[in-house]
Amino acid sequence: MLKAYVERSELADIAARVEAGERLTREDGYRLARTKDILALGYLADLARRRQVGDVAYFINNYHINHTNICYAGCKFCAFARRRDEEGAYTLTIDQVEAEAEKARALGATEVHVIGGLNPHVPYEYYREVVRAIRRVHPGALVQAYDAVEIDFLARLARKSPRAVLEDLVADGLSALPGGGGEIFAERVHKALYPGKIGGPRYLEIHRIAHSMGLRSNCSILYGHIETPEERVDHMLALRDLQDETGGFLAFISFPYHPANTPLTKELLARGERVPPATTGIDDLRHLALARLLLDNIPHIRVFWMAVGMKMAQASLAWGVDDLDGTVRKERIIHDAGADTAQEADVGEMVHLIRQAGRIPVERDTLYRHLREYGPVPAGEA
Repeated sequence: MLKAYVERSELADIAARVEAGERLTREDGYRLARTKDILALGYLADLARRRQVGDVAYFINNYHINHTNICYAGCKFCAFARRRDEEGAYTLTIDQVEAEAEKARALGATEVHVIGGLNPHVPYEYYREVVRAIRRVHPGALVQAYDAVEIDFLARLARKSPRAVLEDLVADGLSALPGGGGEIFAERVHKALYPGKIGGPRYLEIHRIAHSMGLRSNCSILYGHIETPEERVDHMLALRDLQDETGGFLAFISFPYHPANTPLTKELLARGERVPPATTGIDDLRHLALARLLLDNIPHIRVFWMAVGMKMAQASLAWGVDDLDGTVRKERIIHDAGADTAQEADVGEMVHLIRQAGRIPVERDTLYRHLREYGPVPAGEA
């Protein structure tokens, strides 16, 4: 019945190409980014998801370490950053990093995810020692640390090339790169919201270098602020082009903008201007489905449940998503911006939510190797 509805919808021509396995164009993306037919869009994204990964849905037992919030990039969408002399500024000592790594080990985390500010008040060696400390305390975990923005910063701090920095970090125990820092590649948005850090071309170049070294990485987008739907599409297609070239991206992650506490909101209020509202559930589902349909060469579309809420994340499994991210256990960046979601989930909760969505739960590691397959809902628990 739904298939017949889609074939009569305004997206019928795009549906025919999706069903034929054809690659969608930029113009297709622009139409999908503005469609009001969320049901037809979801049907197509779900079809693409089934073809790409089948009926499994992934999660990871991971642990986040935000090692410092001292940063001078000045991003207007960030409420996490502090200058060194501001109240609330912090940098974890290596002993504190080791203590966090021990918590991750005790919880059975298979990934330690490290992300933080661009802090020039600690030496390059500190950033290397963070990775080493985690590996010393929890050698069984993979370390996913330092996004492309941080790698660029470390290259400037150490007066080395990004490749040399990555070589150092791999020697220290780095396993993969996170995907953060991509924001929106449109130069208009870059100049308006985050001129103090790298834009799209440099982000893509650093991932290209990482992929050439055999490192895998994720990629991302920050949406729901001042960008247009067309700029979201252009961003995704730039990532698709790089993936055609390197094949190094594992997953695409979408971060909805949380406006409550950000410098952008404070600036707009001070000028008496309208503050963009937070994304709605329809916005999020449309965006995630669009990602699945356009990013036909990136296998995994991940929803960061902490950013949208667990129930919305579960629903998104029917709109092209195949990964709910992880247990996390502590996160500061989006919560400082205003997210009021939980900060952790346990493995049992992940398994239950995935099963109730009609998917087969698979616990993965950073590189999407299967660690445990849980199977469908047991008899009597439906």
